[in-house]
Amino acid sequence: MSKKTLSPAVAILYTFFVMGFCDVVGAATAYVKTDFNLSESLAGFIPSAVFIWFLLLSIPTALLMNKIGRKKTVQLSNAVTFLGMIIPFISYTLPTCLIAFALLGIGNTILQVSLNPLLSNVIKGDKLTSSMTAGQLIKAICSLTSPYIALFATNILGGWQYIFPIFAGLTLLSAVWLMLTEIPKEERDNDAPAGARETFKLLGDPTIFMLFLGIVFVVGVDVGSNTVAPKLLMERVGLPVEKAGLGSSAYFLGRTVGAFLGTFLLLKLNDRKYFFYNIILAVAALIALFFVKSQWGIVALLAAIGFTCSCIFTIIFSAAIQARPEKTNEISGLMITGIVGGAIIPPLMGFATEKAGSQAGSLIVIGICMAYLVFCAVRLLSKAKAK
Repeated sequence: MSKKTLSPAVAILYTFFVMGFCDVVGAATAYVKTDFNLSESLAGFIPSAVFIWFLLLSIPTALLMNKIGRKKTVQLSNAVTFLGMIIPFISYTLPTCLIAFALLGIGNTILQVSLNPLLSNVIKGDKLTSSMTAGQLIKAICSLTSPYIALFATNILGGWQYIFPIFAGLTLLSAVWLMLTEIPKEERDNDAPAGARETFKLLGDPTIFMLFLGIVFVVGVDVGSNTVAPKLLMERVGLPVEKAGLGSSAYFLGRTVGAFLGTFLLLKLNDRKYFFYNIILAVAALIALFFVKSQWGIVALLAAIGFTCSCIFTIIFSAAIQARPEKTNEISGLMITGIVGGAIIPPLMGFATEKAGSQAGSLIVIGICMAYLVFCAVRLLSKAKAK
């Protein structure tokens, strides 16, 4: 990488850290539930405030990006995220928290759609894939450290909500860094079809529809596992909320290590077999989680689920692109829309938990998501053998 591209690439890669802010919603749900004495079903809607925007705004963001450019779109996401992080610090109430999470979701949606394309403005060819993987690792590091930042805010600064101005400052750094960094502008294809209707028509392809649901469910597993992790430790071990974030940290540690190793293993192994074996191991870890009562047993199993599920999103995304390579841009927008699974699954977990009277209800919902992913993995393997 030349010096000319290194500086803008580093500035863009740093912004992947901001992308990881949405994952704090798992630990934050436990804090908000405790602070405002919410029921399980109502608390289950907190992640929805973040992830519903992936359904509503992914494709409109792609259309906006065609008009104003990638860098301006990323900066718009920084502005929305910064605003969201300031509001609950000024006034900490349940409504302001929900507004903050909504703005975080809006900003994150805009960022997920625009940041990888912006990276392609400065890095080309074979290095682009490894650079995008590096960005995902940076995002995973943010996810891993967020519960500890919340713990630091609680123990040192006097309240977990001080995480909001910390995130606001990190977002402002991204915005200023990008503003001061010269990034080559992309060429725009004004004749390219850019309609939402054409994009959603791709769901008529059975393979694309299956993979779209795969994205919905793998994100559901991700957000669901992150959300249930501290609750399991609070319910079964009796940990206080400020220490229960250990569960989320273990999950994200497993996911970070899995993403790092997967980057190298997938160069040598068949990605569809890798998907199949990992999701089978994830199911085994989830089944064990129903019965384990010890703190470190729960932590280890959460880390195992994070590890085995770490590369599934990327494999499904890649399989969708390979299925219809002539529709790469449209499929990319469609798959990002599938992140709405993070808004759908947690409320179902909340209702199931209330019905079951324990977090076993949440684990059942996650198990249903994993069952679909097993089906998806088997179908991909069978399609590969048929060719």
